[in-house]
Amino acid sequence: MGAWAGAGIGGDVIGMLVVVVIGGVFVCAAVMWRGGIRRPFAAMRAGTSEVRLGKPQLKHAADLAISRARGAARPGEPAVVRVDEVLGVLADHFGGPDVPRHVVAAALRRRFEAGGCRADCVTDAFD
Repeated sequence: MGAWAGAGIGGDVIGMLVVVVIGGVFVCAAVMWRGGIRRPFAAMRAGTSEVRLGKPQLKHAADLAISRARGAARPGEPAVVRVDEVLGVLADHFGGPDVPRHVVAAALRRRFEAGGCRADCVTDAFD
């Protein structure tokens, strides 16, 4: 007889306890894995998809803000293009999508450099 026979515990009960304990370990590992690893990646994907969907709008808003600033500048003065103006264009033309300021500044920097604005514009997007 086994060591547990005197205590009244059969082999089937011990086998079930082992299966339950191993199953509990797997469940705990799965909860920790999904909670600790999946959520940050999912949040990052959600944020990048939001920015990816808004890229054409950001590009258009930055171009429009640059052209407005060039139109408002006096002859011989540089056009001043601010990140807040791009945010205003986003609000006026696209219903104010919720885009972080640093993303708008990055879009303005890209359009600033692509549009040859260094010669006649200044911006706060590099701050």
